[in-house]
Amino acid sequence: MQSWSVVVPAKRLAVAKTRLRPLTHALGPAHGELVLALLADTVAAAVACPAVAEVVVVTDDPAATDVVHGLGARTVTDEPDRGLNPALEHGARSAAGPAVAALSSDLAALRPEELAAALEAATAFLRAFVADAQGTGTTLLTAVGVPLDPGFGPGSAQAHRTSGARALTGSWPGLVRDVDTDADLDAALLLGAGPRTTEWIRRLRPAGT
Repeated sequence: MQSWSVVVPAKRLAVAKTRLRPLTHALGPAHGELVLALLADTVAAAVACPAVAEVVVVTDDPAATDVVHGLGARTVTDEPDRGLNPALEHGARSAAGPAVAALSSDLAALRPEELAAALEAATAFLRAFVADAQGTGTTLLTAVGVPLDPGFGPGSAQAHRTSGARALTGSWPGLVRDVDTDADLDAALLLGAGPRTTEWIRRLRPAGT
């Protein structure tokens, strides 16, 4: 089995997941707690994946650093400080081996076996990607022995396809369900979110929302 280095970007909490603020605006510090919960459940699933040799989180946020270190990931600082794609390229350069995957940081319902299946499918191609549930974004981008060349952002699925990456499809609902909005969070919960996101909901989400 190919061993992978998985790179996860984690923004500073103050500027992360802004589209979730309609849900969290009345809860003060709870916004940062939700961002950390999403990150922790994603990283925990990646660390537990048998195909993953290491998880590298690119972040300048002290709280995120503490959380992911406790889960067994290592961190690198965002030295480029020029946005998501430069951060991922920087993280990929620190990878231990030739097989590198960029993974979204907000996959609350990700299962290790789903990630393993997607990475196994990706080994057939120099570069590959998994589109999000809407089909327009990207949750996973892989490269084996070639530059990662990330193009995350609006319309990233098409950008990655145009750049030559192969689109992968399979039975991995948690891998495609990133959490950008309240509706996305509901969908992840229906799939079965990880323990930290579930605990955040139990403690802080207003009843009936």
